[in-house]
Amino acid sequence: MKFHLFLCLYLKEFFYFWENLIKTGGTMGAKKNFVLDTNVILHDYRCIYNFEENDIYIPIVVLEELDHFKKGNEQINFNAREFSRELDLLANEKLFKKGVEIGEGKGKIFILTNIEYPQVISKAFLEKTPDHSILAATFQLKTEKKNVKTILVSKDINLRMKALSLGLDAEDYINDKVTNHNIFEKNHEVFEHVNPELIEQLYGPEGEIPLESLDFASDIEPQDCFVLRSARSSVLARYIPQTGKVRRIVKERCFGIEPRNAEQTFAMNVLLDDEVKLVALTGKSGTGKTLLALAAALHKHDVYKQILLARPIVALANKDLGFLPGDEQHKIAPYMQPLFDNLNVIKHHFSYQGKEIRLIEDMQKNNQLVIEALAYIRGRSLSETFFIVDEAQNLTPHEIKTIITRAGEGTKIVFTGDIQQIDSPYLDMFSNGLVYMIDRMHGQDIFAHINLIKGERSFLSELASNIL
Repeated sequence: MKFHLFLCLYLKEFFYFWENLIKTGGTMGAKKNFVLDTNVILHDYRCIYNFEENDIYIPIVVLEELDHFKKGNEQINFNAREFSRELDLLANEKLFKKGVEIGEGKGKIFILTNIEYPQVISKAFLEKTPDHSILAATFQLKTEKKNVKTILVSKDINLRMKALSLGLDAEDYINDKVTNHNIFEKNHEVFEHVNPELIEQLYGPEGEIPLESLDFASDIEPQDCFVLRSARSSVLARYIPQTGKVRRIVKERCFGIEPRNAEQTFAMNVLLDDEVKLVALTGKSGTGKTLLALAAALHKHDVYKQILLARPIVALANKDLGFLPGDEQHKIAPYMQPLFDNLNVIKHHFSYQGKEIRLIEDMQKNNQLVIEALAYIRGRSLSETFFIVDEAQNLTPHEIKTIITRAGEGTKIVFTGDIQQIDSPYLDMFSNGLVYMIDRMHGQDIFAHINLIKGERSFLSELASNIL
């Protein structure tokens, strides 16, 4: 009896499954419809190629919003223009009705027009904004395509919350989100119980030992910095992949700036190594990221033709560049002031009439030391340049890629940033360009990442950072 009952229930579920599979064209439980918000496209203009076999819907209001971003030199302006070109390559009359195939193994892309504004949205949100029109498009698509799951993709947290309040599914764009969270907490390793003879060799004339001589060699990756400790002594060291050896790190003073802790010593060491072409310095405010990078760059002024410091412009108190008086240099001055502050810290270590001060002033006059907004980097080729990018946590992964691809022969690029202080509304600790770059470059011979832990600005600064 139980067997017959089980068989009947099984057959019922079996026929129900096939009935729904036929109704949905074989996509039940697999294929989805994704509605894209404008900020997703501005974040990644090639985002439409990252949704596998699922279909993509672009509300017409999104195209209208993109029109407002086409002019300008910022990355979002570039992305708006590039997406329009991508769409133009796919465009034909089917784009508005039957959809256009994106590529092999991909779904279709549609432009949603004739969007009705349902009563449920007009009651919930009185103002008819572009965001609410995107919600209306998602609601309409969900109503029309009941057998296929419809999901709104947006990097705007508030819009996702509004969608959820209406019973709509909403997700963040996570294609470039980092899943390796260990890099956020990375600090130097301390290896205990090391053979004392190995440490003695590191303190010897050569200052190096083969990596294979360490029992934990398999745990060490290219450019890793660590502390080796025995019962009698300890030493700071770095693995040099080009030679296959572990080298002792010596504290070095550069342009009046001397490292105050192990992490800063590691940072200064990789900053001064011309074989390390790409460096990431992360850490909270006051750990000395930018100051160390600038001091190292000035120390290497005879190796590089130019020292270039830049940072992304993030509007303060809702004041964009156009609201500030003066010419181009006057407009960007408030945003670049932190870089000048670090330069002044270095200057204060020397006499006003000293040769170091004269050197810095001459380099600024001759454009050998340049501080400017990051927006002006696009299209340039930087050869034999020590390039420091400050506040890199406010950059998108695509912006980071754009910057690194500017590097010509003999160029070194240093990114500094605090992933706890992200000013962009559409980036977070897991999707900003700095973390994305560290995650992807990890293990490369010419890349080093140092995470600075201890604040050295002042006792008050460190106290506030830890307890407030």
